[in-house]
Amino acid sequence: MQWNTSIHCFPLSRRLDDNIRTVVRGQTNVGQDGRQALAEAQVAIGQLFGKIIDIKDKAEKSEQMVKEITRDIKQLDHAKRHLTTSITTLNHLHMLAGGVDSLEAMTRKRQYGEVANLLQGVVNVLEHFHKYMGIPQIRQLSERVKAAQSELGTQILADFEEAFPAQGSKRAGGPSNVLRDACLVANVLDPRIKQEIIKKFIRQHLSEYMVLFQENQDVAWLDKIDRRYAWIKRQLVDYEEKYGRMFPEEWCMTERIAVEFCHITRTELAKVMRTRAKEIEVKLLLFAIQRTTNFEGLLAKRFSGCTLTDGPGVKKPEPPLESTNPFLEDEVGDDGSEMEEDLDRPKKHKAPDNPFHGIISKCFEPHLYVYIESQDKNLGEMIDRFVSDFRAQGPPRVGTEDGGAVLPSCADLFVYYKKCMVQCSQLSTGEPMIALTTIFQKYLREYAWKILSGNLPKTSSNSGGLTIKSLLQEKEGSEAAKFNVEELCLICSILSTAEYCLATTQQLEEKLKEKVDKTLVERINLTGEMDTFSNVISNSIQLLVQDLDAACDPALTAMSKMPWQSVEHVGDQSPYVTSVIMHIKQNVPIIRENLASTRKYFTQFCIKFTNSFIPKFINHLFRCKPISMVGAEQLLLDTHSLKTVLLDLPSIGSQVVRKAPASYTKIVVKGMTRAEMILKVVMAPHEPTVVFVDNYIKLLADGNPETFQKTLDMKGLKRSEQSSMLELFRQRLPAPPSGADGGPSLSFSTPTPEQENSRIRKLEKLIKKRL
Repeated sequence: MQWNTSIHCFPLSRRLDDNIRTVVRGQTNVGQDGRQALAEAQVAIGQLFGKIIDIKDKAEKSEQMVKEITRDIKQLDHAKRHLTTSITTLNHLHMLAGGVDSLEAMTRKRQYGEVANLLQGVVNVLEHFHKYMGIPQIRQLSERVKAAQSELGTQILADFEEAFPAQGSKRAGGPSNVLRDACLVANVLDPRIKQEIIKKFIRQHLSEYMVLFQENQDVAWLDKIDRRYAWIKRQLVDYEEKYGRMFPEEWCMTERIAVEFCHITRTELAKVMRTRAKEIEVKLLLFAIQRTTNFEGLLAKRFSGCTLTDGPGVKKPEPPLESTNPFLEDEVGDDGSEMEEDLDRPKKHKAPDNPFHGIISKCFEPHLYVYIESQDKNLGEMIDRFVSDFRAQGPPRVGTEDGGAVLPSCADLFVYYKKCMVQCSQLSTGEPMIALTTIFQKYLREYAWKILSGNLPKTSSNSGGLTIKSLLQEKEGSEAAKFNVEELCLICSILSTAEYCLATTQQLEEKLKEKVDKTLVERINLTGEMDTFSNVISNSIQLLVQDLDAACDPALTAMSKMPWQSVEHVGDQSPYVTSVIMHIKQNVPIIRENLASTRKYFTQFCIKFTNSFIPKFINHLFRCKPISMVGAEQLLLDTHSLKTVLLDLPSIGSQVVRKAPASYTKIVVKGMTRAEMILKVVMAPHEPTVVFVDNYIKLLADGNPETFQKTLDMKGLKRSEQSSMLELFRQRLPAPPSGADGGPSLSFSTPTPEQENSRIRKLEKLIKKRL
């Protein structure tokens, strides 16, 4: 077997040897082939490099050939450009030399019309020679041009001085073509020449005004201020006719004359007012200010105000957008429409400022204290008149439209405020507005004290003289309230007036901030005055609450004095309930009718009365002791009757039934449900004790031992029985939550109003069945 295997392997090994031999022999020629290929590649690279060198040489030869061809063309281009520049420069030099000669000759002959055009051209040409100033001839020509400009300026000023001498009563000569052309030349010369011409002409033109209205002249005083403005109007018309065409339009000479007149007038008026300050009266001051502001408005319509900043042609302000400021229309006139109409309108954009505003009237600002003192006096007299009129006319009459309405004096006060504010804002928007605001604050407080708070009815110290016996016997329609109907109407009227003053004062503050300078806005603050009116509103509501509350006190006292232990059967509601309902029906409809325009404050009255009456009712309920089972049932029925009346309190006696506000209903349900729960506890048997205590804690949710003891007193339990029950009560109280105070508070939730209403209805059915 081994021999056979070797026979089979021999041919395979031979074939492998042959293959290896063939491969080895084939590799012997590879190195020779590689060296031959590398040699051929090197030869090819050498040939390629030779061709590149040849191409580069040919390119250099071509470039040199092109340079030789274009050299002459470039030389010709440079020559042409230099030649053109030389010709242009020679032409400019010729023009400059000729222009300077002509300029000097025309200057001597005063040919200003030709000089104006020539001088501008010479100046423009001379600008081309700035880089050649090193050449003596060019520098000489430049100096000749400057000398000619200086000579022209001096000569033109002399011509104007001769035509319009500073001294003398009459103007020598008048407008001429020479001076008109001289003005055109002045436009090209140094701007100082133009300013000097304008200054001298305006000074000479207004010299007569300085003489006529000197400080010692009668016409210089404020009562004849119209003559100043009439004089300048005539002068401007005279200027337009005589000199309007002499000065260029862009000089705005008419406006400059008017502006200079304003500056002089402001200085002179300030001087004369300082000298005669004691003679200034408010009417005279307002007259002068009104005439002055009217004149400033006239200037704004006639001129653009471009000369006020001495800038070049400022554009005339564009016409304002459609005005939405409620005060703009009223500021034009003195009609003084009612302020509340203006303040109710939406806020609107401010009209563009008059550029001439204050240019003269600024001089009156130091003397506006006269106006402020006058307004202080007038407002003081107005408040005194309001007080006397109120005393003479008495409170608003019942059954009239005046009952509960805003007092007319309030509207009169704010109308006058508005008139003063508009008037003062026209005079000044600075410190005088702050002073006027202080005066406003003073008399807003005085109005609140003297007219509103001072006329609120005073409550009497006694309880009205009602006894329990008379209370239980009083019939329907009898009067038990401390305030009569007229006094109730007066309180409501004062409350409505205070509300109006509060809202209008807030809007007045906003309008004052719009009128005053932005830097002084923070100093306008009427918060104190608004708080004063808020206090009047609170006091008025409190008076109404106290009045109705005091009227119900005798009835509650009668309830606590009744022998509830001896009540034998449950009947209709008790007399004290009838008395409380009667007083509510007497007062509430009157108050509601007179507070119809201020519904929110009527709601506040209802809430405050309920918050006062229910705790008082519960306190008197605790005084009803001892109480029998039947007595507790009667009290429970009475409590439910009062609860029904209180829920209907906002619309009681009204033909239109409105749903009471949810906040009010919640207070009534919560308070009266507590009273009902107290009575339910009283009705429950106290045995077994544990059940009674747990029932109390569940129904009242009150962990106060004093309240629990009062409940035991109502049941008529002895002190010995109460001691053990109090101890059990303390033990049965649920533990307070961790981190809470150790006070008598409970952690469980109170029954919902719906659950309590359901319980009350079941109790009512039980009572009816027993009846």
